[in-house]
Amino acid sequence: MQKLFYEVGSLDKRCYDEFALSEDILMEHASNGIASYIRQNFAKNSKVLIVCGVGNNGADGMACARLLHVDYDVRVFYVGEPKSEMAILQDKRLHAIGVKRAIYLDDCDVLVDAIYGTGFRGELNSEVKAVMQTIDKLSAFKIACDIPSGLKLNGECCDDTFVADISLTMGALKISMFSDRAKDFVGKMQVLDLGISREIYELPSKWQLLDMDDMKLPFREQEDTHKGSYGHLAVLCGEKSGASIISGLSALRFGSGLVTLVGYENPPSNMPYTLMYSSHKPTNSTALACGMGLGEDISDKEFGEFLDNSLPMIVDADIFHSPKVLEILKRENIVITPHPKEFISLLKLTNLADIGIAELQNDRFKYCEIFCKIYPHVTLLLKGANVIICQNNSFFINPHGSSALAKAGSGDVLSGLVGALLAQGHTALKSAINASLAHTKLVQNYKGTGFSLIPDDLIAGISKL
Repeated sequence: MQKLFYEVGSLDKRCYDEFALSEDILMEHASNGIASYIRQNFAKNSKVLIVCGVGNNGADGMACARLLHVDYDVRVFYVGEPKSEMAILQDKRLHAIGVKRAIYLDDCDVLVDAIYGTGFRGELNSEVKAVMQTIDKLSAFKIACDIPSGLKLNGECCDDTFVADISLTMGALKISMFSDRAKDFVGKMQVLDLGISREIYELPSKWQLLDMDDMKLPFREQEDTHKGSYGHLAVLCGEKSGASIISGLSALRFGSGLVTLVGYENPPSNMPYTLMYSSHKPTNSTALACGMGLGEDISDKEFGEFLDNSLPMIVDADIFHSPKVLEILKRENIVITPHPKEFISLLKLTNLADIGIAELQNDRFKYCEIFCKIYPHVTLLLKGANVIICQNNSFFINPHGSSALAKAGSGDVLSGLVGALLAQGHTALKSAINASLAHTKLVQNYKGTGFSLIPDDLIAGISKL
């Protein structure tokens, strides 16, 4: 698990004030990290084009050019005249050793974007847009210095944001790099040290990045057990029974001792023999799953009967468009798993915000924090290219998913994974984190093409985790 930060300026200032490390020292380490990456991955005499802005991000690029000069065919393109104190100093150093400015943006082996860093606000001006559009056509390997230019503090991306193959970020990971929008721009990510260990440089943060090593699977270590030892998940089966069946099969595969679909009509004709079916919630249920394919077939009386308990619960899908969710949110030990459209519906029903999907996607972190402040007892898992999992003042991002999960039914598999862990006695937050990591690991393990993945593949893959 790694810490994430909205900004690192305060961390840099702490280095100046507490550790007697100057801005110049930090910059030299940052630029040396980029230069070292290029030395390790590209042969001497390769063509390196560094595009520099007028501030300290540009100064990082200038310092990198100085370090590579002679060994590499280095050219520096300036987007405006240096303005910050460090940019003016680094420009002077470059000029002193004979590095000349490039007039044109042309083909190269490596291109470094050092135009804007984390201090970027507003929109790209016409000059920078023209530069970005030219850069985008070049076939070079592209490196973002700290973050891609055009990426904002909240994770929103401007038109013509730099598309990096790798982002070499300074000191610590920035939360903006893990927005859904940013996923198509940041490429791979690597943190460069600034002359001090990350353990010292970083301070506590409420935002954390999940690693696959954080996943804890529900392995069975005790032998003297029976099916009841591993819980009984009751899945409310509504109008679209297929969604409930997918969740049920997923839960059974993920260790739940028993799974019963609870319906108030006749059993669906495609009921698998491994799942049970009942017209009432089993008295020995240890967790509930609700919302997947629910539709509008369930009466208030039947719905109330299903919820008349204090069992832990996973809530998904259709329920986020119903006022019934307001009653559900009063429960303890609950996990909700909306996708963006469902989340904006939930925000509106709870009177927290009346926004569209675009506004949500441009500021996912803010709206998750708003929700958790009002509902600190609820575990929220917001689906997306990068999954956000949060409860109270603890926030986690799972960045390991892929577009292969953009397929009907994949969310129902996730609901089953969460439900299985709840049924087995895990807390809501741990259930959401471990189910989400398992869900994305299933995609990583899938050997087929991304477009071909279906829920059956995910469920079959659970046995190989």
